[in-house]
Amino acid sequence: MPSFQRRKAIGDAHEQRVTQELNRRGWHVNPWGQGVMGEPVRLALHHTTSSLRWTPDLIAAQGRQVVLIDCKSRMTSRTSRRHAVERAAVTAHLQLVAWTELPLYYVFGNLDLLTPYDVLGLGQEGPRTTAGSGTPYLCCPGTLVTRVLGS
Repeated sequence: MPSFQRRKAIGDAHEQRVTQELNRRGWHVNPWGQGVMGEPVRLALHHTTSSLRWTPDLIAAQGRQVVLIDCKSRMTSRTSRRHAVERAAVTAHLQLVAWTELPLYYVFGNLDLLTPYDVLGLGQEGPRTTAGSGTPYLCCPGTLVTRVLGS
């Protein structure tokens, strides 16, 4: 299975888990972002520098509250427990939060939550990698995370 399809399958499973956890807490969740785009549009968008490349995976509502969610499966180091988010995603998400006036949360595999502000303020530049888009990552200590979706 090609790398993107493998990563997408893992990401889809994590999105389903996050959706189930939110549904259990009374949230209504819908898919959003690149996952709902057709492959030709997704591939074309991948070759741009547009902030739309980083559209969050889910949108959720409970009553009148609406939140955006970007699921981050396999983005936590097993040894250091640091959570990683691509710097380009953080920049795009800060712009999206300003434009939409909606909160955005990163939900990691262990259901820890961080906001783009958390990552920008707490994150340190991580090692370069060829995985994903290949852009630099910001890494945040998991020990500083106080919000957990699963609790």
